[in-house]
Amino acid sequence: MGRQQSKGAPDILSGAYRAVWRWHFYAGVLVMPVLMLLALTGGLYLFRDEIDQAVYSRMATVPASARQAPPEAWAAAAEQVGQGRAAALILPARADQAVRIRVDRPDGGQRTVFVDPHTGHVTGETGYGGVMETVKRLHSLTLFGPVMNLVVEIVAGWTIVLCATGLYLWWPRRRRVGVVALTSTDPRRRPFWRDLHALTGLYVGGVLLFLAVTGMPWSAVWGDRVMDGVRTSGLGRPAAPVAGAWQAAEHADHPQGAGWTMEGMTLPAHAHHPASAGLSEVVALAEAAGLPRPYAVSIPKAAVTTWTVTAQVTRVQDTRALYIDPAQGKVVADIGYSQFGAGAKAIEWGIYTHQGTQFGPINRWVMLAGCIGVWLLAISGLMMWWKRRPPKLSKGLIGAPPAPDGLKLRVAVLAIVLPLCLLYPLTGASLVVALVAERLIRALFRSRPAAA
Repeated sequence: MGRQQSKGAPDILSGAYRAVWRWHFYAGVLVMPVLMLLALTGGLYLFRDEIDQAVYSRMATVPASARQAPPEAWAAAAEQVGQGRAAALILPARADQAVRIRVDRPDGGQRTVFVDPHTGHVTGETGYGGVMETVKRLHSLTLFGPVMNLVVEIVAGWTIVLCATGLYLWWPRRRRVGVVALTSTDPRRRPFWRDLHALTGLYVGGVLLFLAVTGMPWSAVWGDRVMDGVRTSGLGRPAAPVAGAWQAAEHADHPQGAGWTMEGMTLPAHAHHPASAGLSEVVALAEAAGLPRPYAVSIPKAAVTTWTVTAQVTRVQDTRALYIDPAQGKVVADIGYSQFGAGAKAIEWGIYTHQGTQFGPINRWVMLAGCIGVWLLAISGLMMWWKRRPPKLSKGLIGAPPAPDGLKLRVAVLAIVLPLCLLYPLTGASLVVALVAERLIRALFRSRPAAA
C-alpha cells in the first residue's frame, strides 16, 4: 500500500507506518514464493477426488457386481503385480470402484495396485498414491527432503506476520485509499495495485491466517512440541483400552488414514497365541462393527501389532478407528472422535477444515478463495514494487521501505513480530538470520568504494 496520510496526522504515524511496512515487505519477500507453491498445490488438493477420478478412471472403475472375491485374493494379486508385500488397502464406497492396495517393495519403494473386488483381477498399477500423493508431498515440501518440513513452519509463521502487519497497513487512518472498494480502475497506476493488494488481503486475510495456523500441526518443531504437549496432558488421544499402552508402530506399520491424534499408534497383539484372523476375518469384523465404507485396512508386518481399520471420512466427528487383535480374532479397541481430548478435537477440526471437507462444498470454495488470494497478493505486490523500484538495483537497493529513525518505533514493530516468533521458534530463528543478513549487506555496500 501507499504511504499517503491525512494532513495534520502526527509524525509518529509516518514512522510507525514505514516500520511496519518494512517488516511486511521483508516477510513477503521471504515467504511469498513458497506460499505461492503451497497455495497452488493446496488448491489442487481441494479437488483431489475429482482429479484422481479423471486420471485413474480406467483403473479405478470396475463393473458392479454382488459377487466378491476373497480379500486374500486381492492381496495376492496386488503382491504379484507390485512385487512386494500388501501393506494396506482401501475398500471403496461403491460397488463399481476398485480396491486400492498399497504394496511395499523390498527396495523401499511403494506402489498402488487397483484390484477388482468382484473378480480379484488387477485393473492397473501406479506409484503410491498416484498424482495426488505427489501434489501432497509438494504441498508439504517433503518431496524435496525431510528437512524442508522445517521450511513449512517458517513460512506459516511469517504468513501470520504478513497478516498482522498487513492489517495494520490497511487500517484507513482517514487516508484517501481503497478501504472496501477500489479507488482507481487504471491498472497502469500504482494506486490500483495498492488497493487491489490491500482489499485482497482484507477479504481473504482471515482465510490465510486460518490456513497458516491449522497447517502448523504438520510442522517438524512446533507440530511435534504441541503433539507431545497435548498427548501428555491428557488432552489428546484416549487412554489405551486394553492392558498395556499405545505403542509407536514401525514406519511400515503406520495405520493408514488414522489422523493426527492416532497417527503412528497401534496396540500390542497377543503374538504368543496362534494367529487366527486373516484379511477376510478383519474385513468381516469391520463390517460387523458397522464401519461405513470407504475404510482403510492396515496390515501389520510385525505379528506383535494389531491390525488397524480406519474410516475415510470428510467430517471430523465421523472419525473412527478399529484395532483388531489377529490372535484373538476380535476388536480390542473402537476409538472415535468423542473419546479424544479437547486439544485433539480442536486440532483435528482445524485439519479437516483446512483440507476443505468439514463443512461440505462451501468449505472447499472458501479455502480455494484463500489460495487464489495468495496469488493475487503476490502479483499485486510485485507490481507495486516494480512501479517504485530504485533505478539502480546493482547498488544493493532492492526497493524496501526506508528504515525509520528512532528506537521506540522499532520496539513498537517488534512488539507485533516478537510474540509470534516466540510462539513459533523457527520463525524467530529466521527473524534473527534476516536481521543479521540485512546488517551485513548494508555494511558491505557502505564499504564499497564509489565508482570513478
